[in-house]
Amino acid sequence: MYAKLVFRNAKRSAKDYLVFMVTMSICVTLFYAFLSISSSSYNPDIGNTYDFTLLSDGLKLAVCMITLLLIFLIRFVNYYMLRRKQKEFAVESIMGMEQKTIGRIFFAETLIMGVISIVIGLFFGVFCSQFITAMLLTSYGKSYELSWTLFPDTVLLTVGFFMLSFFIVGFQNTRVIQKTKIIDMLSADKVNEPELKKSHWIIVVVILFELFTAWALITGSIKVLFFYDSRFAFPVQFMYLGNILIPAVTLFWSVLWRLRKKKWGFQKLLCGLLACSVLNAFIAASVPVLTNRYYLPLGNGMLRQYLLFVLIDLLFFICALIYLASSFIVTWKEKSPEHRYKEENLFFFGQIISKLNTTSKTMTLICVTLVLAIFLFIAAPILNGWASGYLEIHSMYDVQIFSKYNNIYEEKELLQDNYEIVTDFLDKHDIAAAFDCTFRLYLPRKKDFRHRIKYDFPIVAISLSDYNAIREMLGYQQISLEENEFTTQWKTIATKEELNTFLKENSTVLTDAGTLTQASKSYYEEAIGETVYNLYTNVLYIFPDKVCKELLPVMQNRYIITTEKITYDDAHKLEMLFMTKYSEQAENGATYDVRLRTLQINSTIANNFILQAAMLYGAIVLMVICLTVLSLQQLLDAGQYQYRFSILRKLGVEESRIEKLVFKQLGVWFGLPIIAAIAVAAVVIVYFIQTISAEISAYIGLTELILQIGITVGILSILLVCYFLSTWILFRRAVNL
Repeated sequence: MYAKLVFRNAKRSAKDYLVFMVTMSICVTLFYAFLSISSSSYNPDIGNTYDFTLLSDGLKLAVCMITLLLIFLIRFVNYYMLRRKQKEFAVESIMGMEQKTIGRIFFAETLIMGVISIVIGLFFGVFCSQFITAMLLTSYGKSYELSWTLFPDTVLLTVGFFMLSFFIVGFQNTRVIQKTKIIDMLSADKVNEPELKKSHWIIVVVILFELFTAWALITGSIKVLFFYDSRFAFPVQFMYLGNILIPAVTLFWSVLWRLRKKKWGFQKLLCGLLACSVLNAFIAASVPVLTNRYYLPLGNGMLRQYLLFVLIDLLFFICALIYLASSFIVTWKEKSPEHRYKEENLFFFGQIISKLNTTSKTMTLICVTLVLAIFLFIAAPILNGWASGYLEIHSMYDVQIFSKYNNIYEEKELLQDNYEIVTDFLDKHDIAAAFDCTFRLYLPRKKDFRHRIKYDFPIVAISLSDYNAIREMLGYQQISLEENEFTTQWKTIATKEELNTFLKENSTVLTDAGTLTQASKSYYEEAIGETVYNLYTNVLYIFPDKVCKELLPVMQNRYIITTEKITYDDAHKLEMLFMTKYSEQAENGATYDVRLRTLQINSTIANNFILQAAMLYGAIVLMVICLTVLSLQQLLDAGQYQYRFSILRKLGVEESRIEKLVFKQLGVWFGLPIIAAIAVAAVVIVYFIQTISAEISAYIGLTELILQIGITVGILSILLVCYFLSTWILFRRAVNL
């Protein structure tokens, strides 16, 4: 009998479970699609130069960790269904059914709908997995063909995870039903959340913000005391002084408010702190930017500290803005009678203000989560492009062997080795070399050998013949120099400003072989790899061979390009063999290392894909959670709204105006957290792009970056529009019943 009742209730309540089923189907689709390529049965044709194990294991761990967030979403959607069926539970209890039995029947209903959602999600997951496979094979530079495969282990993992989640949440729901009184069930749709003014969360936020502001004031004072100089440019002076004055003004405002607390009210304190948080964020964000531009002597620890201050200011801005939203609307309503009494605006203001007063904490959390989701969406392609571009420069040779002298303190212990162990290995495994160049790097002056200041290492030089040999390996044109001339080679990451400043200040170079002057062609920017430069330098001198013979060689490198790609197994064996003979740091302090293109590409692509997939998956999950919560919070109160809108109909308000009211109400409800999140996320993203502008210019390119951001914004816009329209349609149907 109970089985028939369960199926009858499930069939009758199918429309009520629509949001539940749609949400769960999306979650299952995403989970299966991203996890499918980690299946033990998944065997893509990527060739013998790659090892898929690292990517498979890493992606499985990342997806499973992020998917734990879905438990919250499952619980919230179940709570929505529990609220909608409260009156039905009360009627069944009055008719004599035990509440324990009612809880089990409800659990069975949700389980049936959950199973249907899993089946639907797996069906669409097979299609979505093709996009993930296409993205993966594109990363490896392989062609893509459709293959409709259902992976049994991924199916079992998907079904197991979601069924376990349903059982955990279902058990909690059963206990809630058992403990709920019948009278509470009957009046559940009339119960509002606690009044906003009685909540202490914003007070705690204000106190924490004031503590962080005091910390920023102390930090700014210390920074001025030790680093300030009146000869700095005006922007730098403004930055130093601003990081004292603005936090001081913020704290002064808090003290002044406490003296006039009874007269001003709490909202006035928040308004002042809201404005101060914007100024604080601006002045704190200027520290890393001006540090990079003017080469200020501030360490990475100080820069990370100011990044934390920016984050705190933005979080407080969101909290204060959402909390004060209803106050802003009330002020507008009171000071604009022409808007207050226009058409049905009085009803509209009442709807919005009453709802914002009870959900500010939830709206704040949604806004913060949306900021994180938007940032992940935008940052994923940026970091992917950065890593891909860096890989091309980082692995230009099939074999790179290089040494460092920074821990060697005696000239006689400097390395003199041609790394014949690599030659023997290549010959033994029939790996032919198309190009093979062993070269030395020299110090212009011998006395610089003991110059070991971090970020101020001396620039090393390479002989013209060795430099031309490297250019020949990479397909570049040869260059020439006169006897007493020099030129320079620059890292791709170096900025034009840095390059021009250096060349202007170093028109000549003092060497142990005499003074050299700049050649007419004073610099070259074609990428030749990263290991040819000294530590903490972005430039390499190119000297005539005759000059280099009189200089001190401090490093010896070897670059090899093979006729065919080295397989993953051979590359791994060569790396182990090299590290066995040349430990990471020898007894004399010399540092040796080997980089093999096969291993570099394999690990970089795997880590890059895991990072990109995890960020995109996490962003989608967070976005779905936020939009689902926004939607369900409106649909939960549809019963109250139905009665209110029926009053408007009885008063003679036309249906077109009612639909307009619904649209405006949902527009404010969705627009407030989304617009605030977009505004804050835009600031974060612009600041993020600014801090890595050199890397973007070197490895990604502005055009590709704009295209990636445009595609991401388009996808987000479509997702937001779909959720808004779906909620609008369902809400309109609910109030029209």
